[in-house]
Amino acid sequence: MKFIKTKLLLAIMTSAIISAPFAIADDTSFNSEIKKAIADSKVGISFRARYEGVDEDGINGASDIEATALTIKSRLTLQTGDYKHWSIGLEVDNVTAVIDNYNDLTNSYNGSDSIVIDPEGTDVNQAFLQFNTQKVKLTAGRQRILHNNQRFIGGVDWRQNEQTYDGYRIQYAVNDTVSLDYSFVHNANRIFEENSKKSNNLSGAFHFANAGYKINKAHTLSAFAYVLDFNKAHAMSSNTYGLLYQGNFGAIKVNLSAATQSDAGDNPLSYDASYYNAEIATELGKITLLGGLEVLGSDKGKAAFSTPFATLHKFQGFADKFLGTGSSTGMANGVEDTYITVKTTLNDVKLAATFHDLVSNEGHIDCGTEVDLIAAYSFKKDYDLLIKFASYSANELSNDTHKLWIQVATKF
Repeated sequence: MKFIKTKLLLAIMTSAIISAPFAIADDTSFNSEIKKAIADSKVGISFRARYEGVDEDGINGASDIEATALTIKSRLTLQTGDYKHWSIGLEVDNVTAVIDNYNDLTNSYNGSDSIVIDPEGTDVNQAFLQFNTQKVKLTAGRQRILHNNQRFIGGVDWRQNEQTYDGYRIQYAVNDTVSLDYSFVHNANRIFEENSKKSNNLSGAFHFANAGYKINKAHTLSAFAYVLDFNKAHAMSSNTYGLLYQGNFGAIKVNLSAATQSDAGDNPLSYDASYYNAEIATELGKITLLGGLEVLGSDKGKAAFSTPFATLHKFQGFADKFLGTGSSTGMANGVEDTYITVKTTLNDVKLAATFHDLVSNEGHIDCGTEVDLIAAYSFKKDYDLLIKFASYSANELSNDTHKLWIQVATKF
């Protein structure tokens, strides 16, 4: 996981130094503002307990593999009040496994269970200094960065160890219709543990830019650019430019997105790939119907459109069978996902079902189908119950996989 390193220790020490004047008690304007900042500070505690069961068919006659995980995430969040528009944020997470019959991808694991990427550990999830006015917000340090629907830049908050970023961000509200958002990130703190077979950190020079334009109340347009130059994972370096449109036509709602991507930095592959997504939704009484097509294109099978910082669990099925899309060692043929979702609410229980039909973009290889089910219920104001089920049926790719999650979350 993301253990406390020198920079974080310095950040905490700086916070302590800044807070030293809090102890001074007189009637000066300075101390009055400090006292107000202390009074406006907020402390939050949250817990999320989750059972995850996995059942996978063996490949090429091998035995089936399973996993059983019961993990608890505990989170402590501190946000100071503003002092002359400045504030400090700190967030610490702990993940504990009550039942750990699963492969968390750590180097110490030597079993044969299915993968559940919820390793145990304690980490600093956020530690930042922030300047905030009505028009401008500046954030420096470890922070959460989420863009649009998290298809390109996200936090992977579904996993117990969230993905956050080390860097600098400026958000500027030009006026009521135009907003600008730019981040320079030098490190991504991923969902893996420090002692992991996967890199728990991805360092480099990463530029995240997003410009939003509110055409009117019913229509918005966003332009985005993601320039990623990795220090070590050179095959992931890329430049991505695209547009996102969201429109409300009364009974019909539309989401459209398109982007182009090419190699960058020291990427050993030279490629160009495209992305597009089209969704249309409507309501029939208490039922919402949504249909969509998402394509992560391939450049003749040598590389595919990739989104290394996305919240991948939200896309291409909850079974997470396509996390390697775009990798030079994974789904270099790309993926086309045709999906239909039905949503409704029954006795305050939110229900949703999604069907995915998946094929490769290059060669149109049948990649299987998946059914995802969700039931969510909130009770006693601060308690949330979630039940999810994913059933992936392989065809010419991978293996049949079934996953069940039961989750209870609360916050104070």
